[in-house]
Amino acid sequence: MRVAGSVDPAFAPVRDAFASSFADHGEVGAACCILVDGRPVVDVWGGFRDRERTVPWEEDTLVGFYSVGKPLVALSLLQLVESGHVRLDAPVCAWWPEFAAAGKGDVTVRQVLCHEAGLPAVRRRLPEGAMFDWELMTAALAAESPWFEPGTRHVYHTNTYGFLVGEIVRRVTGELPGDRLRDRIAAPLGADVWFGVPASALGSCADLLWEPNGDAPDPALLDRPMAEEERMIWHGYFNPTGLSSQGVMNTTAWRQSQIPSTSGHGNARGVATVYAALAAGGASRGFHVVDASLLAEATSSQSEGWCPVLQRDVTFGLGFQPTQPGRRLGPNPRSFGHYGTGGSLGFADPDARVGFGYVMNHVIPRWQSPRNRALVDALYGCLA
Repeated sequence: MRVAGSVDPAFAPVRDAFASSFADHGEVGAACCILVDGRPVVDVWGGFRDRERTVPWEEDTLVGFYSVGKPLVALSLLQLVESGHVRLDAPVCAWWPEFAAAGKGDVTVRQVLCHEAGLPAVRRRLPEGAMFDWELMTAALAAESPWFEPGTRHVYHTNTYGFLVGEIVRRVTGELPGDRLRDRIAAPLGADVWFGVPASALGSCADLLWEPNGDAPDPALLDRPMAEEERMIWHGYFNPTGLSSQGVMNTTAWRQSQIPSTSGHGNARGVATVYAALAAGGASRGFHVVDASLLAEATSSQSEGWCPVLQRDVTFGLGFQPTQPGRRLGPNPRSFGHYGTGGSLGFADPDARVGFGYVMNHVIPRWQSPRNRALVDALYGCLA
């Protein structure tokens, strides 16, 4: 497989690992970018944008990166915390009054940011396509009663996270999260990351290839008898049925949607650019993203323990996940970032001064994969 782009000779093993994924691990189309001290040492892409493998992956190709978007929407809220417009330990209803319904008056911004809010799903069946209606989704969440007592445990808010965090941002600023990301993070940094791909860039999008789970499930599956915890998980993924992208992932509606925890798009260079700024303490190219002390709090452990959605012990920060034994982001303890469904990954390592981005279109049913693991291992082999 031909690999295009540029690589510092000292980091040639990363390019080799990237190329090997096509032959050894079923990669179809992908890109990887690594910045050290803000300087690109790896910026490569290869493969194909389509299932038929006829359209080459290009330098500006965009692709859906799923939960890699969670830290991006969290950053917009953290900026408001830094400016004093929002307080982490104040109740969400201070800015979103309707959210106090159904016993949620004491749920804090911090609990929303670290998956402790008790709202990983909506119980009442939502109409098909509801995830494309911002006001419908946020109103449903505001009216919902918690699935567990907020603050007593965490459950990964797979798809609702972006609506919850993004609505706090919207209530304070009047801007949807995609506009806020573009104006306050992506454009100032020159990072090609989006919640809502603009019409001018739709032609640059790669198709996501997800088998066998790329089709929407039978809605009847949500109505069968099941325990409450199981219902919470199923509804979190499939209420409405296309919430996790199944059945709609390559449509224009999905690519232009505002589902910040799930439908974000970008390229590896864009993801790495954001994380390079965070690795440098929260600023890059003369632009201040977030205060270093607040970033340190956001990337430290806020909640630890078993998660029934992820089916493992997990540690959450405020939008970010700190490096963990089972999800290591290199050897350094201050690394932080987030995986996305299928293996996409963005992370920062302040100690090694690294910003890392990897995106791909062949979705495999797990986050950590032989592909991203090989890239991370090769990077740290070069830095050793």
